[in-house]
Amino acid sequence: MYRFLLTPRWWGINVFTVLAIPFCLFMGSWQLGRFESRVDSHREQQTQADDARSAAARPLSDLLPVSTETSGRRASATGRYDTGHQLLVPDRDLRDHKGFYVLTLLRTDGGKALPVVRGWLPGDAGSPADTARIPAPPTGQVTVVGALQASESPTSKGVHASGGLPQGQLGVISAASLVNMVPYEVYDAWITTPTAEGVMTPVPAAAPPGSGLDLKAFQNLGYTGEWFVFAGFVVFMWFRLFRREAEAARDLALGITDGQPADPAAQDGPDDPDDAQRKRSPAGAA
Repeated sequence: MYRFLLTPRWWGINVFTVLAIPFCLFMGSWQLGRFESRVDSHREQQTQADDARSAAARPLSDLLPVSTETSGRRASATGRYDTGHQLLVPDRDLRDHKGFYVLTLLRTDGGKALPVVRGWLPGDAGSPADTARIPAPPTGQVTVVGALQASESPTSKGVHASGGLPQGQLGVISAASLVNMVPYEVYDAWITTPTAEGVMTPVPAAAPPGSGLDLKAFQNLGYTGEWFVFAGFVVFMWFRLFRREAEAARDLALGITDGQPADPAAQDGPDDPDDAQRKRSPAGAA
Protein backbone atom coordinates (compact mmCIF):
# COMPACT_ATOMS: atom_id res chain seq x y z
CA MET A 1 0.00 0.00 0.00
CA TYR A 2 2.86 2.35 0.79
CA ARG A 3 4.88 1.66 -2.33
CA PHE A 4 4.12 5.21 -3.46
CA LEU A 5 6.79 6.33 -0.98
CA LEU A 6 9.38 4.91 -3.38
CA THR A 7 8.28 7.01 -6.34
CA PRO A 8 10.50 9.91 -7.50
CA ARG A 9 7.82 12.41 -6.45
CA TRP A 10 7.81 11.16 -2.87
CA TRP A 11 11.58 10.90 -2.78
CA GLY A 12 11.63 14.64 -3.46
CA ILE A 13 8.98 15.31 -0.79
CA ASN A 14 10.83 13.22 1.80
CA VAL A 15 14.20 14.82 1.09
CA PHE A 16 12.67 18.29 1.35
CA THR A 17 11.00 17.40 4.66
CA VAL A 18 14.15 15.86 6.13
CA LEU A 19 16.16 18.98 5.26
CA ALA A 20 13.51 21.61 6.05
CA ILE A 21 12.71 20.51 9.61
CA PRO A 22 16.31 20.70 10.96
CA PHE A 23 16.87 23.96 9.10
CA CYS A 24 13.78 25.57 10.67
CA LEU A 25 14.75 24.31 14.13
CA PHE A 26 18.31 25.61 13.68
CA MET A 27 17.11 29.05 12.58
CA GLY A 28 14.63 29.21 15.45
CA SER A 29 17.32 28.29 17.96
CA TRP A 30 19.68 30.85 16.43
CA GLN A 31 17.11 33.64 16.71
CA LEU A 32 16.36 32.58 20.30
CA GLY A 33 20.08 32.72 21.07
CA ARG A 34 20.28 36.26 19.68
CA PHE A 35 17.37 37.32 21.89
CA GLU A 36 18.99 35.74 24.95
CA SER A 37 22.26 37.50 24.11
CA ARG A 38 20.46 40.84 24.00
CA VAL A 39 18.82 40.08 27.35
CA ASP A 40 22.19 39.19 28.88
CA SER A 41 23.75 42.31 27.37
CA HIS A 42 20.95 44.42 28.80
CA ARG A 43 21.47 42.94 32.26
CA GLU A 44 25.23 43.47 32.04
CA GLN A 45 24.68 47.06 30.98
CA GLN A 46 22.35 47.64 33.92
CA THR A 47 24.95 46.17 36.27
CA GLN A 48 27.70 48.27 34.71
CA ALA A 49 25.57 51.38 35.01
CA ASP A 50 24.97 50.69 38.70
CA ASP A 51 28.66 50.03 39.26
CA ALA A 52 29.65 53.14 37.29
CA ARG A 53 27.60 55.39 39.57
CA SER A 54 29.49 54.23 42.64
CA ALA A 55 32.91 53.52 41.10
CA ALA A 56 35.73 55.99 41.37
CA ALA A 57 36.39 58.14 38.33
CA ARG A 58 39.23 57.07 36.06
CA PRO A 59 41.36 59.26 33.78
CA LEU A 60 39.86 59.76 30.35
CA SER A 61 42.86 58.23 28.58
CA ASP A 62 42.36 54.93 30.46
CA LEU A 63 38.82 54.52 29.11
CA LEU A 64 39.43 55.28 25.44
CA PRO A 65 38.41 54.17 22.91
CA VAL A 66 34.81 53.96 24.05
CA SER A 67 33.33 50.46 24.00
CA THR A 68 30.33 48.71 25.50
CA GLU A 69 32.47 48.02 28.58
CA THR A 70 33.64 51.61 29.11
CA SER A 71 30.49 53.44 27.97
CA GLY A 72 28.82 54.97 31.01
CA ARG A 73 31.94 54.76 33.18
CA ARG A 74 32.93 57.80 35.20
CA ALA A 75 35.77 59.61 33.48
CA SER A 76 37.78 62.59 34.66
CA ALA A 77 39.56 65.22 32.62
CA THR A 78 41.41 68.38 33.60
CA GLY A 79 41.59 71.54 31.53
CA ARG A 80 39.91 74.85 30.78
CA TYR A 81 36.51 75.46 29.23
CA ASP A 82 36.57 77.17 25.84
CA THR A 83 33.88 79.76 26.43
CA GLY A 84 34.20 81.01 22.88
CA HIS A 85 32.99 77.73 21.42
CA GLN A 86 29.98 76.87 23.53
CA LEU A 87 27.40 75.02 21.39
CA LEU A 88 23.73 74.16 21.71
CA VAL A 89 22.34 70.78 20.64
CA PRO A 90 18.69 71.37 19.65
CA ASP A 91 15.65 69.08 19.62
CA ARG A 92 16.66 66.87 22.53
CA ASP A 93 13.88 65.41 24.67
CA LEU A 94 14.18 64.83 28.40
CA ARG A 95 11.27 63.31 30.34
CA ASP A 96 8.94 63.95 27.40
CA HIS A 97 9.81 67.66 27.29
CA LYS A 98 11.40 69.48 24.35
CA GLY A 99 14.66 71.24 24.92
CA PHE A 100 18.35 71.40 24.08
CA TYR A 101 21.74 70.37 25.43
CA VAL A 102 24.39 72.86 26.47
CA LEU A 103 27.77 71.62 25.24
CA THR A 104 31.07 73.25 26.11
CA LEU A 105 34.48 72.08 24.94
CA LEU A 106 37.09 71.40 27.61
CA ARG A 107 40.64 72.10 26.41
CA THR A 108 42.50 69.35 28.26
CA ASP A 109 46.13 69.39 29.31
CA GLY A 110 46.86 66.86 26.57
CA GLY A 111 45.94 69.39 23.89
CA LYS A 112 42.73 67.81 22.61
CA ALA A 113 39.31 69.09 23.53
CA LEU A 114 36.62 67.00 25.24
CA PRO A 115 32.94 67.81 24.52
CA VAL A 116 31.14 68.19 27.83
CA VAL A 117 27.34 68.26 28.01
CA ARG A 118 26.87 70.46 31.04
CA GLY A 119 23.09 70.09 31.15
CA TRP A 120 19.70 70.36 29.47
CA LEU A 121 17.29 73.27 29.27
CA PRO A 122 13.66 73.25 28.13
CA GLY A 123 12.67 75.44 25.21
CA ASP A 124 14.05 76.34 21.81
CA ALA A 125 17.77 76.62 21.12
CA GLY A 126 17.00 79.43 18.67
CA SER A 127 15.04 81.53 21.17
CA PRO A 128 17.05 84.32 22.85
CA ALA A 129 14.73 84.16 25.85
CA ASP A 130 15.48 80.47 26.40
CA THR A 131 19.22 80.71 25.77
CA ALA A 132 19.56 83.70 28.10
CA ARG A 133 19.10 81.31 31.04
CA ILE A 134 22.28 79.34 30.23
CA PRO A 135 24.76 79.76 33.08
CA ALA A 136 28.34 80.63 32.18
CA PRO A 137 30.88 77.77 32.42
CA PRO A 138 33.42 77.81 35.23
CA THR A 139 36.58 79.76 34.53
CA GLY A 140 40.14 78.72 35.15
CA GLN A 141 41.48 75.21 35.34
CA VAL A 142 38.88 72.65 36.38
CA THR A 143 38.59 68.89 36.71
CA VAL A 144 35.40 67.58 35.16
CA VAL A 145 33.92 64.21 36.06
CA GLY A 146 31.10 62.66 34.02
CA ALA A 147 29.72 59.57 32.33
CA LEU A 148 31.69 58.64 29.23
CA GLN A 149 29.66 58.40 26.01
CA ALA A 150 30.46 57.23 22.49
CA SER A 151 30.23 59.68 19.62
CA GLU A 152 26.79 59.90 18.08
CA SER A 153 25.94 59.00 14.51
CA PRO A 154 23.24 60.42 12.20
CA THR A 155 21.09 57.36 13.01
CA SER A 156 21.31 57.77 16.78
CA LYS A 157 18.08 58.37 18.65
CA GLY A 158 17.15 62.04 18.95
CA VAL A 159 19.87 63.26 16.61
CA HIS A 160 19.13 66.23 14.33
CA ALA A 161 20.95 65.11 11.19
CA SER A 162 19.09 67.09 8.54
CA GLY A 163 21.61 69.93 8.58
CA GLY A 164 20.88 73.60 8.05
CA LEU A 165 21.38 74.54 11.69
CA PRO A 166 22.25 78.13 12.57
CA GLN A 167 25.68 79.08 13.81
CA GLY A 168 26.35 77.97 17.35
CA GLN A 169 24.21 74.83 17.10
CA LEU A 170 25.30 71.23 16.68
CA GLY A 171 23.12 68.37 15.45
CA VAL A 172 25.38 65.37 16.14
CA ILE A 173 27.78 65.13 19.08
CA SER A 174 30.84 63.63 17.44
CA ALA A 175 34.40 64.50 16.52
CA ALA A 176 33.46 64.38 12.83
CA SER A 177 30.85 67.11 13.36
CA LEU A 178 33.14 69.29 15.46
CA VAL A 179 36.29 69.06 13.35
CA ASN A 180 35.19 71.92 11.08
CA MET A 181 33.78 74.04 13.91
CA VAL A 182 36.80 74.38 16.18
CA PRO A 183 40.49 75.03 15.40
CA TYR A 184 41.86 72.11 17.44
CA GLU A 185 41.55 68.33 17.75
CA VAL A 186 38.59 66.77 19.54
CA TYR A 187 38.32 63.45 21.35
CA ASP A 188 36.11 60.86 19.67
CA ALA A 189 33.93 60.75 22.78
CA TRP A 190 32.02 63.05 25.13
CA ILE A 191 30.87 63.09 28.73
CA THR A 192 27.71 64.20 30.49
CA THR A 193 28.08 65.61 33.99
CA PRO A 194 25.99 64.19 36.88
CA THR A 195 25.23 67.68 38.18
CA ALA A 196 24.31 70.87 36.36
CA GLU A 197 24.72 74.53 37.17
CA GLY A 198 21.83 76.92 37.64
CA VAL A 199 18.47 75.94 36.13
CA MET A 200 19.93 73.25 33.88
CA THR A 201 19.05 69.56 34.34
CA PRO A 202 21.73 66.86 34.14
CA VAL A 203 21.57 64.67 31.05
CA PRO A 204 21.47 60.95 31.94
CA ALA A 205 23.96 58.63 30.28
CA ALA A 206 22.65 56.61 27.36
CA ALA A 207 23.11 52.86 26.98
CA PRO A 208 25.55 51.66 24.31
CA PRO A 209 23.98 50.85 20.93
CA GLY A 210 22.68 47.30 20.67
CA SER A 211 22.79 46.61 24.43
CA GLY A 212 19.19 47.31 25.36
CA LEU A 213 15.88 45.49 24.92
CA ASP A 214 14.80 47.45 21.89
CA LEU A 215 12.42 46.54 19.07
CA LYS A 216 15.09 44.44 17.34
CA ALA A 217 15.39 42.20 20.41
CA PHE A 218 11.68 41.40 20.36
CA GLN A 219 11.85 40.92 16.60
CA ASN A 220 14.36 38.12 17.26
CA LEU A 221 11.86 36.57 19.66
CA GLY A 222 9.10 36.82 17.06
CA TYR A 223 11.32 35.25 14.41
CA THR A 224 12.00 32.40 16.84
CA GLY A 225 8.31 31.58 17.02
CA GLU A 226 7.92 31.86 13.25
CA TRP A 227 10.68 29.34 12.51
CA PHE A 228 9.27 26.81 14.96
CA VAL A 229 5.83 27.27 13.40
CA PHE A 230 7.37 26.65 9.97
CA ALA A 231 8.85 23.37 11.25
CA GLY A 232 5.46 22.28 12.55
CA PHE A 233 3.81 23.28 9.29
CA VAL A 234 6.25 21.12 7.28
CA VAL A 235 5.41 18.10 9.46
CA PHE A 236 1.68 18.79 9.17
CA MET A 237 1.80 19.07 5.38
CA TRP A 238 3.84 15.83 5.06
CA PHE A 239 1.30 13.86 7.10
CA ARG A 240 -1.56 15.41 5.19
CA LEU A 241 -0.05 14.45 1.81
CA PHE A 242 0.83 11.00 3.13
CA ARG A 243 -2.68 10.34 4.41
CA ARG A 244 -4.27 11.47 1.17
CA GLU A 245 -1.89 9.35 -0.90
CA ALA A 246 -2.45 6.31 1.36
CA GLU A 247 -6.24 6.68 1.06
CA ALA A 248 -5.95 6.89 -2.72
CA ALA A 249 -3.77 3.75 -2.80
CA ARG A 250 -6.24 1.87 -0.59
CA ASP A 251 -9.21 2.87 -2.77
CA LEU A 252 -7.30 1.76 -5.85
CA ALA A 253 -6.58 -1.63 -4.24
CA LEU A 254 -10.31 -2.04 -3.52
CA GLY A 255 -11.20 -1.09 -7.07
CA ILE A 256 -12.75 2.21 -6.08
CA THR A 257 -11.89 5.00 -8.46
CA ASP A 258 -13.31 8.50 -8.61
CA GLY A 259 -15.90 7.62 -6.01
CA GLN A 260 -17.51 4.84 -8.12
CA PRO A 261 -18.40 1.47 -6.53
CA ALA A 262 -16.32 -1.57 -7.45
CA ASP A 263 -19.32 -3.81 -8.44
CA PRO A 264 -19.93 -3.38 -12.21
CA ALA A 265 -23.56 -4.47 -11.72
CA ALA A 266 -24.12 -1.54 -9.41
CA GLN A 267 -23.04 0.81 -12.20
CA ASP A 268 -25.93 -0.33 -14.50
CA GLY A 269 -28.69 2.19 -14.78
CA PRO A 270 -32.46 1.42 -14.60
CA ASP A 271 -33.88 -0.90 -17.25
CA ASP A 272 -34.86 0.67 -20.53
CA PRO A 273 -38.67 0.84 -20.94
CA ASP A 274 -38.48 -1.31 -24.08
CA ASP A 275 -36.43 -3.90 -22.23
CA ALA A 276 -39.02 -3.99 -19.48
CA GLN A 277 -41.82 -4.43 -21.99
CA ARG A 278 -39.99 -7.32 -23.69
CA LYS A 279 -39.49 -9.03 -20.34
CA ARG A 280 -43.22 -8.81 -19.59
CA SER A 281 -44.42 -9.85 -23.08
CA PRO A 282 -43.54 -13.21 -24.66
CA ALA A 283 -44.01 -11.54 -28.02
CA GLY A 284 -41.63 -8.88 -27.14
CA ALA A 285 -39.15 -11.47 -25.99
CA ALA A 286 -39.50 -13.22 -29.31
